[in-house]
Amino acid sequence: MILTKCLPLIWLSLLTVCSGRTPYPLTGKGAKGGKLPIQTSRPYNIAHRGSNGEIPEETAAAYLRAIEEGTDFIETDVLSTKDGVLICFHDVILDETTDVASHKKFVDRIRTYEVQGFNITGFFTFDFTLKELKKLRTKQRYSFRDQQYNGKYPIITFEEFITIARDAPRVVGIYPEIKNPVLMNQHVKWSGGKRFEDIVVETLQKYGYGGAYLSKKWLKRPLFIQSFAPSSLVYISNMIDSPKVLLIDDVTVLTEDTNQTYAEITSDVYFNYIKQYVVGIGPWKDTVVPVSNSYIQAPTDLVKRAHAHNLQVHPYTYRNENQFLHFNFSQDPYKEYEYWINEIGVDGLFTDFTGSLHNYQEWTSPLSETSKSPRQLLSQIASLVRPNAKA
Repeated sequence: MILTKCLPLIWLSLLTVCSGRTPYPLTGKGAKGGKLPIQTSRPYNIAHRGSNGEIPEETAAAYLRAIEEGTDFIETDVLSTKDGVLICFHDVILDETTDVASHKKFVDRIRTYEVQGFNITGFFTFDFTLKELKKLRTKQRYSFRDQQYNGKYPIITFEEFITIARDAPRVVGIYPEIKNPVLMNQHVKWSGGKRFEDIVVETLQKYGYGGAYLSKKWLKRPLFIQSFAPSSLVYISNMIDSPKVLLIDDVTVLTEDTNQTYAEITSDVYFNYIKQYVVGIGPWKDTVVPVSNSYIQAPTDLVKRAHAHNLQVHPYTYRNENQFLHFNFSQDPYKEYEYWINEIGVDGLFTDFTGSLHNYQEWTSPLSETSKSPRQLLSQIASLVRPNAKA
């Protein structure tokens, strides 16, 4: 009888736990007073350009939100300015996600360059100095996302990005992409004949990054280095021993550096070669599981073959909106996570909505063995109530 009277309080407490953000990512101290370590027991939650489903991509605010929401890694695209400073920005042109077009003094900076076989026209990052880029403000890429933060946040440098991760209240990894290295090396020149890739690695080492996957050094400052250009990953392999991930586009697309299709570089023969240099692949989701008329089809054997070569698989990109969710998932991002984690068996997920993935994982596979998930608590409450149902 007492238990029955207390049920409203129990349910209220449970709902508070379920609906609020989990306390794990906000707790800064571990058992010995140091930072809580990065989790390695479940697939990695990778904040794709930060929590950019909520806040404009690749901004400090987007990365801070992702850390607050429980991400394991914050991911960024590394490009260069005219004066050789590394910045966090996805597109080689500024047009889509900044207010550059509203700055009349920059109107004469529009250029057309060949980018991976296509002529692209716009405002290119490498035609602006860092000082000039800092005058711009970012905006949401998609019109159906929250627009209230447009015009508020500047472009950040790669070093500022690293500082965000290092200053986090717990250990948060970084996942930088060596973006468009062929184009960067064509248009930006560094002293001493250094390449774009050299500058990226030197910056990482300046802040203490390095170490083989799961080594003590790596666990202190977790890092994956990613690129669509396999030759860049091979080039840096003797410079830094941090784990590297080869990104995979649609199988018909050509790589920017080796002129191979991604179908060729996902063959077993190529996997045997590239696994000397990388610990995993980061494929486009539809390369793993084909889609027809917005319905997923039977999965390919890509994940199975990659795992057979001891390669991790971190697909991209998971997004909550109906525009991106295939019909099989009934407009439910949790169903999509369930499918990819439990049926496909991926090792990490690039997501625009870090909070959603974190909540799903805390529900299904909570990090603390001593704490019960909401699902387990519901089951326990039900078992306690049943014997007293007639009271």
